[in-house]
Amino acid sequence: MLHISKTTKEVLNAAAEYFVKTADEAIAKQGRFTVALSGGSSPKGLFELLASEYHSKVDWTKVFFFFGDERYVPADHPDSNALMAKKALFDSLKISPNQIFAIDTSLQPKETAEAYQKEIEKHFAPGLPTFDLILLGLGDDAHTASLFPHTEVVNATEIGVKEIFVPEKNVYRITFTAPLINLAYHIAFLVFGSSKAEAVRHVLKGDKEYNSYPAQLIQPSNGDVAWFMDEEAALKINSN
Repeated sequence: MLHISKTTKEVLNAAAEYFVKTADEAIAKQGRFTVALSGGSSPKGLFELLASEYHSKVDWTKVFFFFGDERYVPADHPDSNALMAKKALFDSLKISPNQIFAIDTSLQPKETAEAYQKEIEKHFAPGLPTFDLILLGLGDDAHTASLFPHTEVVNATEIGVKEIFVPEKNVYRITFTAPLINLAYHIAFLVFGSSKAEAVRHVLKGDKEYNSYPAQLIQPSNGDVAWFMDEEAALKINSN
């Protein structure tokens, strides 16, 4: 499902409407909405929009927030995905701490991943960890979450959370595995700018080369994938 808009504002509005729709459906069906947020710069505008123009359109007391990946930095570090979400979304909406499941980066990377996996399993017990919505971005190199090209986690077959060392950035990341992401009922990519156009083309139209273009791994078994893009990001979808 492709949603291509001219302006950033139009992209964000379409994504916000989608968020509200999936939240309403989940809350009506099961009394709660569990979402995994993405980090980086792309979702910040969406979070701020949800916290302002859309704040009255969701029953926020029934929304539970997880993170699809996190940078292995202290909780108060400027690069923390959870800190960005706190400032852009949680604080404005006065979300209860009991509804926010941040990744505990005070542990060692492997222990951090294992602890977060247990947190997720506890939330969804006794069933499989099936998120109502997982928000994702896309890197210029076609990575999504922290599934980076030619890293061990790309080949992970377990439904869970893994630590990954990214040599190019000399940092650890904590990330959902592709099998965990693919359990979700709804997955939404938020992508902006011409620098992403080549990656978008490879992921949506290219030959399957998962190690080179990890976002190709996102193929939910019983869910759907929506792409929210501006025209610059979608520029090469129809090119050879």
